[in-house]
Formats: sequence, structure tokens, C-alpha cells
Amino acid sequence: MPPNTPPPAAESDVRMRGFAHRSTVVQALAWLDANSLPLGDEPVDLPAAAGRVLAREVVSRVDVPGFDRAMMDGYALHAADTLGASSYNRLALAIINPPVNETETPGTPGTPEPPGTPGTSFDGTVEPGQAFRIMTGAPIPAGADAVLPVEQVDTQGDQVFAQGEVTPGKNIGQRGEDVARGACVFDAGRQLRPQDLGVLSSIGVGKINVVRRPRVRLAVTGNELLPAGTTPDGFHIADANGPMLAALVTRDGGDVIDRGIVKDNPGDILEALNDDVDVVLLSGGSSVGQDDHAPVLLAQHGELAIHGIAMRPSSPAGMGRIGQRRGFLLPGNPVSCLCAYDFFAGRAIRALGGRSRDWPYATVTRPLRRKLVSQVGRVDYARVTLIDDAVEPLAIGGASVLSSTTRAHGFVVIDADSEGFAADSPVHVYLYDSWGCV
Repeated sequence: MPPNTPPPAAESDVRMRGFAHRSTVVQALAWLDANSLPLGDEPVDLPAAAGRVLAREVVSRVDVPGFDRAMMDGYALHAADTLGASSYNRLALAIINPPVNETETPGTPGTPEPPGTPGTSFDGTVEPGQAFRIMTGAPIPAGADAVLPVEQVDTQGDQVFAQGEVTPGKNIGQRGEDVARGACVFDAGRQLRPQDLGVLSSIGVGKINVVRRPRVRLAVTGNELLPAGTTPDGFHIADANGPMLAALVTRDGGDVIDRGIVKDNPGDILEALNDDVDVVLLSGGSSVGQDDHAPVLLAQHGELAIHGIAMRPSSPAGMGRIGQRRGFLLPGNPVSCLCAYDFFAGRAIRALGGRSRDWPYATVTRPLRRKLVSQVGRVDYARVTLIDDAVEPLAIGGASVLSSTTRAHGFVVIDADSEGFAADSPVHVYLYDSWGCV
């Protein structure tokens, strides 16, 4: 639709109806969850898999370790041969793999590693009365059932004197004790941590299938907006929502596509709605004014499933679909934009990427310092701060005062069926500072 397209007919213009009816938050979430199933999967190289979500379970095809191995430097032997050994009762054993020739340096080119070092094997058998020199990580030779640590021996030539006892299995890592062949190592849906990559590598996984990251188009609208970070000039203001939304999308596992400020005209907004992405976040122009084009365009070219929600702030928010894309109408006022994103768009992005739908915020429960009043029939998003281990309300309104969120430690959600909380009531606080830690 080019910029000079005539306005839509009144009967198809959602703005002409105003907000005679507002959906509940519960209704909005129900539609959202039904339309936010995980995307398909894609293979990625293991080093790039940290933080990604597994698309399917991982079953090990090998044992880790694949052999019994020494867990201490010392001597592999028969535990029974150490019975009664002490510093006052030294028991002599014959070393069957004496030290390498001092003129040879293991590890140098052309010099084979001697048996008893990691990565080597020993074809013989340790008989009773014998001891096999071994290093941590080396395979246990046949016949031996324990390792006597080097600190408990005295070596003299081709003999070793045991000065301590060990029991069968002592200081030996058993085959498959880390990961057993056939075991489910990780379930589908797991968000991979750095140590998970180590385990995957240990079972021979070099490439892994993960849920595809949602591609999220940011479309911040407003003819009065200057690019983010620009000094305000005259009656023009710098874009605050763009940087905030980009950080939130990244937090929630989406890939951000930002093509700059979108002008307040139908053609440019429709172009953004038709971008080749999974989600479009339209910030600004979401209400029922004559210049609020986004609801009309989403209704005409797709589905405007929700428009107007019984909550404060963010009541002008909306959502729907256009083709295979999910479209979210986020109010232009920054606090409303943040609230609508956190309640709805962020939940969808996390779900599409296979992550938990829940908020990525830790919570604490603390008493209120003073009452927090709400209106029955709507959900309220109250910014609060923590003072002396109690909760001090800052604001419920003030949708344009973004600094109210930077002064706050977090927020409290007041349900639609509540008139608020009395002073000293315990409330759950969602902590802003915890989002990178949970």
C-alpha cells in the first residue's frame, strides 16, 4: 500500500471502533501460546552451540571413558599385594615397565611414549608380586585391580616398596562411569551450557541440531524520531525503544533485524510487516488514532487477533498474524513498550526458539512498605524498589517515563481480580537485574 493510498472504508477500519472491548491478559496469552510453537531445527558446529536449544535428545553411542583408567600417578598392581604395607612394613614388588632410558625423552619426534602413559597400551598382564608404572589417565593393564599412589611407594631400581594399603578398585576410573553407551545425555529442549559442550565433545558430537533462532524485525515508527543515540533536537526525540527492544530480543534468543526508523505511513509499515522474518515488532502507532496505521494494516492483510488489553500500562497493545509471521503492536510510550514486550512478544520469541515461555527474571518475596492500589478488571505492572528488605512502590502509570524502570529494582504484577495489596502484604518482585543470571 503506497503512502498516498486512500484511507480504508469505515467498516473495515479497526480504529473507528475504538477500544469498546479489551481482551484480558489471559485471553491474549491463550492466543499467543497457541500460535507460538517451536520453529524447525538446524545443525550447528559444536563451538557455536552454547546457549542454543537442543531440538532432539542426545543419546551416547560410546562409553566415556572407553576403558578403565588410572586416577592417580603411581603403580597399577594387585590390591592384595599391599595388605599390611606401611612405612614400617615395606612390601617389595617387581616393576615390569622400568623407567625409559634417560637419553630418550618421551614426547619428542620419533620417540614412542612408553606404556603406562595416557594414550598408550600394554599387551602384558600384571601378575601377583608385580607393579606397573602408570600415569593419571593411562589405561589399567590386565591383571591389576588398584593403583597405589606414588606418594606411598619407595622406588629402588627395578623394585618398588609399597608403604600403604589400597583396596580393589582404588584410584581406578571405571569404563563408562562418566557417560554410559546408550544413555540419554540431554533431553530435547535443553539450553546448552558451556560444560554441556564438553560432554557432547567427549561422546564424539561435532555438530548438533538445535532449534532455529526466530528472526525478529524491529520496526520502530514515528516521524518525530531521530536515530538511537542522537541528541534530541527541537521537537524531535531520540529513539529509545529500538535499543531496548534489540537487547530484549537478544536476551530471549532471537536474531534482530533492524532496518532503521520506519516512517508513519502505510506503505513503509506494510513493507515492514511483510519482511522475511518470523516475528515483526511494530513499536508506535498501535492505538486507535487516525495516524495509527498498524492495526488497520494487520487487520486488512492478515489477522488482528487481539487489539486492546485490560492492563496498565500497555492497554493499546495488539497481536496477530500476517502470512506465517507473528505481528506485535507495541505502544510507542517506552514503559508500555517494555511491558507489552515482556508480557507477550518476549514470551512468543522464547517459545518459537524452544525456550521456556516463563519470564527470565528471578523473584523475591518481600513485604510492602505501603499499600499498592489497583483497579479490578485490569492487570497492573507496578515498578518497585527494594528498601531495607521491603518493597516500595514507584509507579503504575507514567507510561512515557522510562527512567521509572531504571530506578526500579523490579516490578510487581497485580492480577485483574485484585484491588491491590495492603501495606505489609508479601508480594512477589520480578528482579530486572536478574535477567542475565537465570
